[in-house]
Amino acid sequence: MDATLVNDEADLRPLMFSIAYRMTGSVAEAEDLVQDAFFRLGRARQGGVVVESPKAYLTATTTRLAIDHLRSGRAQRESYVGTWLPEPIVADLHDSPEQMAELSDSLSMAFLVLLESLSPVERAVFLLREVFDYPYEDIALIVDKSEANCRQIFARARQHVSGHQARYEATREQSEILLRSFLAAAQDGDLSQLVDLLAADAAFYGDGGGKATSVGQPVFGRDHVAAFFLDVFQRGTGLGITFEPALVNGGPGIITYDSQGKVVSVLSLEILDGAIQAVRGIVNPDKLQHLGAVSDLLRLRSSGPDREP
Repeated sequence: MDATLVNDEADLRPLMFSIAYRMTGSVAEAEDLVQDAFFRLGRARQGGVVVESPKAYLTATTTRLAIDHLRSGRAQRESYVGTWLPEPIVADLHDSPEQMAELSDSLSMAFLVLLESLSPVERAVFLLREVFDYPYEDIALIVDKSEANCRQIFARARQHVSGHQARYEATREQSEILLRSFLAAAQDGDLSQLVDLLAADAAFYGDGGGKATSVGQPVFGRDHVAAFFLDVFQRGTGLGITFEPALVNGGPGIITYDSQGKVVSVLSLEILDGAIQAVRGIVNPDKLQHLGAVSDLLRLRSSGPDREP
């Protein structure tokens, strides 16, 4: 690999990953798409192509690859067993301020789920404009649409997202206090305290992907969600599972480990108006591999493609 490409990769890989991850909701897929984009840049240069702006070239290539990837995987996504959730990005609560600032720029789990309702092109136009502040002139070239069309696509997408997006208003300190209170109440078996921490219309969404034990349908209502988590923590403790606070996609969350230190699941808490509005749990082992060794504790031993755990 030549020195120019090495420098470009060091400088631009984080941005390309940010675009690809937001497009796909998958760490593994994003890394593959970014790797492919850099490979194409290197091949173009070897072929004599003068790339005046590596950033523009890589942004366009990464976005187009992501659009094609989403289109080709549409049927697979639609046939996904149970609730689909993004692969989580997890960091320790005690990371350096620079690391926390970088992570806090990541989109929330709730936002990534909401983006699933947009078409691949709508998602690309919306993200490039809203999140990365690209001019319409550049976006039009990337998605092969006119500037006027891109403006219309963005307006529709923004209206749709704004109409469904909850405002995340808690400060970092408030979120951490609420997270630790949630953990303490669940571990102590304090149902009353747990109910008080949840919004009246709180919900839990679980993603096992048909490969790990999870709820087949979302759980709604603070009383039901509280009772569900008391059961989860009681059973988990009995199995030797530990529950550790963490940053998940820039917000409060929990990562769980089995007795051998292998990852069991990741929980993401969505906070609104000082209460926990939603909890999203990922136990699909395929979506946890980037976090380290994954536990087999909750893996389904035998499951057909249409089975819902």
